[in-house]
Amino acid sequence: MTNSKNKTIIDKIFMIIFLLIAILASSSIIFIVVFILKNGIQPFVKTYPVNDFGMTKANFWDFISKTSWTESTYGILGALINTIYVTLIATLIALPVSVLTSLFIVRIAPRWLSIFVNNVVEILAAIPSIIFGLFGMGVINPIVKSLANAFGLQTAGGMSNLSTILVLVIMMLPTITMLSVTSMKAVKSTTIQASLALGASKTQTDFKIVISGAKSGIFAALILGIGRALGEATAVSMVCGNAITGPNFGLFSITRTLTSTMMLGLHESSGLDYDIRFSVGIVLIVIILITNIGLNAIKKKMEEI
Repeated sequence: MTNSKNKTIIDKIFMIIFLLIAILASSSIIFIVVFILKNGIQPFVKTYPVNDFGMTKANFWDFISKTSWTESTYGILGALINTIYVTLIATLIALPVSVLTSLFIVRIAPRWLSIFVNNVVEILAAIPSIIFGLFGMGVINPIVKSLANAFGLQTAGGMSNLSTILVLVIMMLPTITMLSVTSMKAVKSTTIQASLALGASKTQTDFKIVISGAKSGIFAALILGIGRALGEATAVSMVCGNAITGPNFGLFSITRTLTSTMMLGLHESSGLDYDIRFSVGIVLIVIILITNIGLNAIKKKMEEI
């Protein structure tokens, strides 16, 4: 009886500890969102001095409907469309590459090679975004510039939609791959053996049993990968070119995303020009929230099939 009571007390203590940790984590997220909302609303309700002799405030309708971003016009629509565009293209490239890489690690590669590739992916996941940005500037931009020249096109030193997409693909790959590997390893070996016993080839089993059985985890990995692409600022700012107007759909055209808009000149700005970047942050939070809700709804329907 004494041991049972002690175990019950210990369980309650740990339950309280975990509850406090959960509350702390949730509170930090709420605090961040409230902070962004508080500062992001100010540009539309507060007046700011202009050139030391006038007062102004941002126009909400212009902010969400105009497509240019200058010192006097803060229009976010172009950057919003650009963000969705480059993230969508990057996702269409990163997802199949990541899934096939995961399948290679789990089912195809010999053990030594599987361990090596898996370690490389884990290292990629730990690399800071500034390194990806430097790689984009030093390697991807010159390649894109040469490619554009081959087609008789001009680029801003290689800074373009294509460079941004490629950098995002490289950054999304380790996130999606690592979680996909975990999901594929969780597929029951008995199910795989049953498929092979029924006459299915190894390739058929890999695609119809392993990938299908891991689809829930793969979709969860996709959600995290898209979240990273939408929220990436440093690397994107170094390769996108930060176009004044948008949207820009040409692969070799410079572009601007929500995150690069927030980051560009942040430390040199003040007043309205500074606070309006928090407004961009609100838009980004809304986009990420809508994306996550939509993808989770699709994930839930897939699990029901």
